[in-house]
Formats: sequence, C-alpha cells, structure tokens
Amino acid sequence: MYNYHTHTKRCGHAKGEDEEYVLQAIANGYDTIGFSDHAPYVFSNGYESDFRIKLNKAQDYADSIRALQEKYRDKITVKLGYELEYFPALHSKEMEYLAQFNYDYLILGQHFTDNEYESYARYSGHETDSKVQLDKYISQVITGAKTGAFAYVAHPDVINFTGDRNFYIKKMTYLAQELKKLDIPLEFNFLGFTTNRHYPNKEFWQIVREVGNRVVIGLDAHRPDVYADKENLDKAYKYLAELGIEPLKNFEV
Repeated sequence: MYNYHTHTKRCGHAKGEDEEYVLQAIANGYDTIGFSDHAPYVFSNGYESDFRIKLNKAQDYADSIRALQEKYRDKITVKLGYELEYFPALHSKEMEYLAQFNYDYLILGQHFTDNEYESYARYSGHETDSKVQLDKYISQVITGAKTGAFAYVAHPDVINFTGDRNFYIKKMTYLAQELKKLDIPLEFNFLGFTTNRHYPNKEFWQIVREVGNRVVIGLDAHRPDVYADKENLDKAYKYLAELGIEPLKNFEV
C-alpha cells in the first residue's frame, strides 16, 4: 500500500503532527508514505498565497520529513515531495528554488490557472461555464506534465466546469489522451470522494477508462486518521472497479 498525497499543518488547512501521519500509515499497513504539502512559491511581487507552506517554514518541512525518513526507515518508506501548480511565468525559478531541498518527487495539482497572483487568475474549484477557462486549465496541465517534473497529476478533474457537457467531454478526452501519451498517471482523489466534492467527476473517470490512462489513488490526507479509513478506501476501489478501472498496485516515484 502506498500514498504519495499527504499534507502537513504548515499549509494552514491540515491538522496533526508529521510523525502522526507516519505512525498511522504504519499501523494501517502502508509500505510507503509520501508527503506532498503545497510547495512554497517565490512570488517576486510580494504576493503571498494563503494555502501553501510559507517560505520561512520551507526548511523545517524538509528537515522534518527527512528526519522521519531516517527514524522509521526499517518500518516504512518515507518520501519528501511537494504538490505544485504549473505557473508558466514562474516555473523555472520555482524549480531552482525547490532544488535546494533535494526532494524525492512532485505532483501536479493545478489549483489555479494563469499565475495565481494575477488579478485574472482563477481558482480551478470555482464553478465556471467558460470554455476559455476550461481550455486554459487543460493547456496548463498538459504543458506542466510535459516538463517531466511531475510524478503524476493530482485530481485532474478539479476544474469545476458547469457548462456544455459535450464540450466538457470532448476537451477532457483530449486531456486524458495527451496525458496518456506522456504515460503520466492520473490521481483518483480520495478526499474529494469522501467529502462529496465536485470531483471525482464520474464523466471524467468514464473517459479515463475509455482512454486507458494509468490511475493511482491519492488520499490527499489532511488529517493523520485518514490513513485508517479503510471502509471508504474499499468504497473507492469498488467505485473504480464498477467503472472498469484498476489502480496501479505498485507505483514508485
């Protein structure tokens, strides 16, 4: 059992100590736990995001996960990662900044289109019927995936498009096809599944089945006890099985 999508309290919307997540993962039979808190981003214009690790806590995050990696190396594999958006104007400098922490992996979670700090940037989870916004989201995800920097795409269906369904199916089919060409897995998001969010979107996962993308389940854990929620995890596997999707049994980043 593995999970590469785990947050910490440093993002401001998760709870618990880092070690509690590791202990829960061990207690519930996980072989690998990956921490992927929202990456600190260097915004040169003074903008400060309210949902990611602050710059002054960046080293603490890396040091804490590395210490747990060493402490529990005989019981579980612990990985240091980040969940990161692809922002066209910032990506190169962000990669240079993160390199100092010698991380193990990145996952692509496109919470915003454009570059977040811009007045016209849009949060992907907000409802929109704009075809332009859907196209922009898809373009940034594909371009981000093409950089080769990311292990998989987190909640690829996070874009909350409420417009024409035929257009949605056409465009999201294109997204799935392009990501399959890159052989990058797609994440079925457990947090969205258990909290009845607009994702996982069944229409999208039907597309995934038809296209044949590789799939992982990401807990998107914001509390340590999520690792103990075997009942809902079984339901997630059943949901995917009914769609004809079998998540990867083994996946290493």
